[in-house]
Amino acid sequence: MGISYCIFVVAFLYTGAMAYANLSPNFYASSCPDLLSTVQDVVCDAVSKETRAAASLLRLHFHDCFVQGCDASVLLDDTSTFTGEKTARPNAGSLRRFDIIDEIKKQVECICPGVVSCADILALAARDSVVALGGPTWTVPLGRRDSKTASLRLANSDIAPGSFNLGQLISNFAKQGLNLKDLVVLSGAHTIGLARCVTFRGRIYNDTNINPSFARALQRKCPRVGNNNTLQQLDLVTPDIFDNSYYKNLQCLKGLLHSDQALLNGGSADSLSKTYAADTKTFFADFAQSMIKMGNIKVLTGSQGEVRTNCRKVN
Repeated sequence: MGISYCIFVVAFLYTGAMAYANLSPNFYASSCPDLLSTVQDVVCDAVSKETRAAASLLRLHFHDCFVQGCDASVLLDDTSTFTGEKTARPNAGSLRRFDIIDEIKKQVECICPGVVSCADILALAARDSVVALGGPTWTVPLGRRDSKTASLRLANSDIAPGSFNLGQLISNFAKQGLNLKDLVVLSGAHTIGLARCVTFRGRIYNDTNINPSFARALQRKCPRVGNNNTLQQLDLVTPDIFDNSYYKNLQCLKGLLHSDQALLNGGSADSLSKTYAADTKTFFADFAQSMIKMGNIKVLTGSQGEVRTNCRKVN
């Protein structure tokens, strides 16, 4: 689409006024001074080759933080004696581009072996993915450690499906210490990325708060039976740009997922959704703040956990 990746001039930089646990943006300043540029280079290269990679990396960070906290548990592979989170219902056939994290880790291990956690790499890659598609940047607090465990059970229970209504979404986010504002603004991540037919089929055939022509167009791609893995852009207007079109779509009853349209459906989330639809600057500022807040969920620091040398398995 003629987009030049990773060279946007971003007008807003959120530095984060709040201190989070023992995390610090300068955590690797002396132990791995080239970390930030190394992560950024790999992310920019990946996004230049596949725009969808940006949404995939952002999604990895979300799904990691909502299960056991931001500890890179989502990256662990199954073994004969260990069950990870990759086969959980919200993750199987959905999470992807683990190979980009592998490449970042490989390059980081070359310049500063045994120093940088996979959890921190996930947080940085998520930020750089947003920036690569024109979204806001923010200063990422660092110093997370990697877990030695994973939880298939929590992955199945704590990651909200696209069928959730507003009340269920509020409860789901509250469990992680996130409020209504965090819910609405972080859902704006759906301004990029794709969803599978199986995740929005119920909406396009059963919901009444949907634009009729929008529903009919989607029904042609996603029949009542079959085509479960057919992909649809979450934002039909500017799918390759991180902007506030997601909220504008909700005003036209064109939220792809049931959980998307729930944010503008006569409930307590309406005011925020309308604000973000009208004001990109406010959306960007609040998104950056909530990403920092989310990135602090139940982090391991100090002597907790470990720093994995291979993100896919414990040391």
